[in-house]
Amino acid sequence: MIPVRNTIPLTTRPYITWALIFINTAIFSTLFILPVEVNNYVLYIYGMVAARYSFPEWAIKTGFPDDSYFSFFSSMFLHGDILHLLINLVFLWIFAGNIEERMGRMRFSLFYVLCGLFAAFLQYYFNSSATLPMVGASGAIAGVLGAFFLLYPYARIKLWLPLFFLPIFFEVPAVGFLGLWVMYQIHEATIGLVTQEATYSTVAWWTHLGGFIAGLVIHPFFLKQEEPPLLTEE
Repeated sequence: MIPVRNTIPLTTRPYITWALIFINTAIFSTLFILPVEVNNYVLYIYGMVAARYSFPEWAIKTGFPDDSYFSFFSSMFLHGDILHLLINLVFLWIFAGNIEERMGRMRFSLFYVLCGLFAAFLQYYFNSSATLPMVGASGAIAGVLGAFFLLYPYARIKLWLPLFFLPIFFEVPAVGFLGLWVMYQIHEATIGLVTQEATYSTVAWWTHLGGFIAGLVIHPFFLKQEEPPLLTEE
């Protein structure tokens, strides 16, 4: 099932959401046309490789620069392949506009970055010996999902069931769709933790959970103040 849109109409243009889509697409497209060696170098240097912070001596011998944890931020704008990028951008397109509208552009920008940073740190905490780079906007986007989960629980999410490419569409409540999504993340994250497979996993499950938790917790501090209704004289 592929989400297509939600049913909450926008009354303003989500310029920050559009900018994030453009930036992520532009960075991926630029790296895509570069030689594979350059692409891999960028992913390892600017992606979050947890082991470089857990084992500084190993990082120095391997050739990692001392970037003072900058990769926790830069990893939010890198993607491993086109499918990874498209999935993230679909979720960003569907859910971020409404949250940007409720927060305003500057607050939403800060909220997005903070969710992404917390997501990266949680992934590092639970998978501190990983030598594969953690990349992707999914941690920050998961924060958006967390905010949407509480702000619009009864919004309808239109889904496409790609059965033989037939146009089969149906709607489900956001609380159900996002609830199932986060339950799946919890299942995969805990299985990886118990079986010690997280170190070698190509999916950063704890990043998704970290972003979602951050979005749940901090989104009220970023909402715009509701203007009181105007009093009228009778």
